[in-house]
Amino acid sequence: MAISPRKLRNDVYAYTYQNDSNTPLVISVLASLIQRTLVRNERIGRKYVSKVRVFDCHETPDMTIQSYLERIFKYTKAGPSVYVVAYVYIDRFCRSQPEFRIIGRNVHRLLITTIMVASKYVEDMNYRNSYFARVGGITTKEMNSLELDFLFLMNFKMHVNLSVFESYCCHLEREVSIGGGYHIEKTLRCAVELKSRQTEERRFDRITRITL
Repeated sequence: MAISPRKLRNDVYAYTYQNDSNTPLVISVLASLIQRTLVRNERIGRKYVSKVRVFDCHETPDMTIQSYLERIFKYTKAGPSVYVVAYVYIDRFCRSQPEFRIIGRNVHRLLITTIMVASKYVEDMNYRNSYFARVGGITTKEMNSLELDFLFLMNFKMHVNLSVFESYCCHLEREVSIGGGYHIEKTLRCAVELKSRQTEERRFDRITRITL
């Protein structure tokens, strides 16, 4: 699969859920960025203890960042621009809370919260918090609490003007063209291989049941 900045930009500005069935590239780019940040933070995790634990969960979810973002996209139908705005929010949050570090225990809740808030900012129509909670694998009470905590920690600075949006799109494009393309392509290739393997296993199971 060819990975290009042009494809990313086309997804962000021209993607329509009704006409495009493929997962937009921005999800894979964002997953790659967040994953590398997480790995870097967890390398120094033994020397550093985050004091901002609003997004921490008791057990780390058994789902990759890529799979989690794909699940959110599948069930919420949030357009690619929502993920760009969510990325803006994540960056702002990390800058405003220097003691916060993205790690395995908080990344999933951070993502579902920022994507839900970004969806409310970008989209004309949205699902209820209770629906986002089910998609994200948490309770409605937790979802409501995370949203409120996030908004107050951000001082309700949710506005993203066009120039800021464009600058973050350019940053994502550089991620593809300079250093991230290989990682993204590898992630997509592994996902395709996994789906193909799962299809073969299901087909084999059906044949086995018929034979028996």
